[in-house]
Amino acid sequence: MHPDDWHLTEDIDDFHTRAGEFLRSRPALHTTPLTTIETLRTRGADAFGTPGTPGVPTPVLGRLERAGNVHAIFYLIRGLSLTHLTPEHADTLAAHLAALGHSLPFASADHSTATAFAEAWQRHTGATPTLRNRIRLYRLGTLTPPTPAPEGRGRLVGEQDREQLMLFLRGFTTDVREAVTIDADSWARTRFADKHFTFWETPDGTPVSMAGATSMVGGMVRVDPVYTPAHLRGRGYAAAVTTEVSQAALTAGATDVVLYADPANPTSNALYQRLGYLPLTEWAVYDFTPTEPNAG
Repeated sequence: MHPDDWHLTEDIDDFHTRAGEFLRSRPALHTTPLTTIETLRTRGADAFGTPGTPGVPTPVLGRLERAGNVHAIFYLIRGLSLTHLTPEHADTLAAHLAALGHSLPFASADHSTATAFAEAWQRHTGATPTLRNRIRLYRLGTLTPPTPAPEGRGRLVGEQDREQLMLFLRGFTTDVREAVTIDADSWARTRFADKHFTFWETPDGTPVSMAGATSMVGGMVRVDPVYTPAHLRGRGYAAAVTTEVSQAALTAGATDVVLYADPANPTSNALYQRLGYLPLTEWAVYDFTPTEPNAG
């Protein structure tokens, strides 16, 4: 595959026109690119921070195209995200990006692609890859609500619930070690701002768990995040609220309902599988440590 088969652009609308059909062809596997590209189209790059500021470059988008057919895409915002690539294609892309002088803090893709690219990036730049984390992608088969369900009900989160929602989200990001500030001033720039949230509340109206979901793109909805405060876990609240948002997605016409889970967390993985979610693929993120320049 020749480097000229990789087409790079900063024009999100042109990229969407040319690559949108490819992304929609496998909506479950392409869940993150679909939602990220849609966010760039609807909210602009400011949704990921102000372009040009340290750590937030202007987004670069690329597609692997031959004879008018798109075979893969990537986008470079804070780091590099990729759809599936063969080792040959990963090597070609790494060489191309290195030749253009791009700096990559990390790369994220399905495990085989991420590993192939990390090895290629090390060959072409000398940067040392370190596996930061792995995550499992699930796709909903047949939704199986929990029996018995806990007392209470699901309720859509409204503007009047913003403080409670942010409190839950701060708990969630602490649990998953995600470095992000969530308050009234930063809300619009977080990855949570364009999601739809549901609370599970007890019969007296107390919120005890929450789940978010993306807007539907290409027939796909991703459930993200799911959170129950530690002192309320083990009572079925997470299963109930996940069922609520999953059913809402199906009712709205989603053909693919997906979610990510940490494969090292047996509790959440068992929960999602009981609800009817089936493992689809493993995801990986590699951080890159640049080589130190020679002294002298």
